[in-house]
Amino acid sequence: MTTNDTRRGIWLMVATMAIFASQDGLSRHLAEVTNAPMIVMVRYWFFALFVMAIARRQKGSVRAAAATPQPWIQFARGALLSLEIIVMVIGFVFLGLIESHAVFAIYPLLVGALSGPVLGEYVGWRRWTAIGVGFVGVLIILQPGMGVFSVYSLIPFLAALMFALYGLLNRYAARRDDAATSFFWTGVVGAVITTAIGVFYWEPMGTTDWLLMACLCVTGMAGHYCMIKAYEVAEASAIQPFAYLQLVFVSVIGIAVFDETLRTNVVIGAALTVVAGLFALHRERVKKLHH
Repeated sequence: MTTNDTRRGIWLMVATMAIFASQDGLSRHLAEVTNAPMIVMVRYWFFALFVMAIARRQKGSVRAAAATPQPWIQFARGALLSLEIIVMVIGFVFLGLIESHAVFAIYPLLVGALSGPVLGEYVGWRRWTAIGVGFVGVLIILQPGMGVFSVYSLIPFLAALMFALYGLLNRYAARRDDAATSFFWTGVVGAVITTAIGVFYWEPMGTTDWLLMACLCVTGMAGHYCMIKAYEVAEASAIQPFAYLQLVFVSVIGIAVFDETLRTNVVIGAALTVVAGLFALHRERVKKLHH
């Protein structure tokens, strides 16, 4: 049941981004004391239980939630997202939260660039200009050829590319499946994929880190719950721009908890990428209003 309460939707989206930012901070710490595949695996175990509970509530049974005419598309979606999360957490360890998210902010523009070849959608010159500006922003962040370029910077870019493809597959899947079915496949396939990888990386953890792991699992479920609620009460186009607040929250955590620094080139590049992304979102909204 969807309603239209934009103010409530915005606050839910802001809460979602704050929760996801804290989740990223926990992921970075835990991946440093153990490893990314194991952390993401345990996180997905709880996430899979969460999506099964949601599926039973929304669809009446797990079997009804799993029913889809396009299982391979749903499998590809779930696999892409779970692998993207592992890649991004590895980026946090090597590059830090701020720089990883600054590069990752390119993903909405990658969605725009790939929506033509993947979904056959028309992308006008204004959105192509925004995509170009966003890439300039990423180049300012990465500084290739300046002697400070790190190959690790490509890790969050790979994660952004994977997340963009996941977003496009979401749109494709939505043509024949509802959100409840897609959400179910996201959790279950992700749990299977991450377990197949993570079991080979199992390491013992101390009591404190297990408590933090429990917090990570809770924040994962709370974040997705808030996001579902946000999209239920408000239009996606109205609340989507607030997703960029995750970059702000992550920067605060990176500086306060991990002693990361906010370099000038990262601020300028991220600002360019975010402005370009917001413009692309605006153009998409205008396009929908005219159709």
